Amino acid sequence: MNGVSLQFFVHESRRVHGVPIYRWLLETAESLGLHGGTAFKSIASFGRHGVLHEEHFFELAGDVPIMVTFLVGDEEAEKLLARIRTEGLPLFYVRQPAEFGVVNGHET
Repeated sequence: MNGVSLQFFVHESRRVHGVPIYRWLLETAESLGLHGGTAFKSIASFGRHGVLHEEHFFELAGDVPIMVTFLVGDEEAEKLLARIRTEGLPLFYVRQPAEFGVVNGHET
């Protein structure tokens, strides 16, 4: 199947409507009918401000980036981006063409 890989990069501590934004993205995507998404926590990174963020063993709530990724059709990607625009959230994202499917399996 052809579609897009839609990825968002957010800080772990950032919240919207009282919940972590990575969780809000996953829950919102599910409510819009997207079929799946995953959040990956980084161990270290830096961004446009040049600040290095690292997770340390003794930190309970760090501020490392989390990548939330979806493999979806173009229409699904547009629905999610439109919802984010409606909320007025300034989120960095990457959208790129993707081919995805199941090898030797059955879709459920």
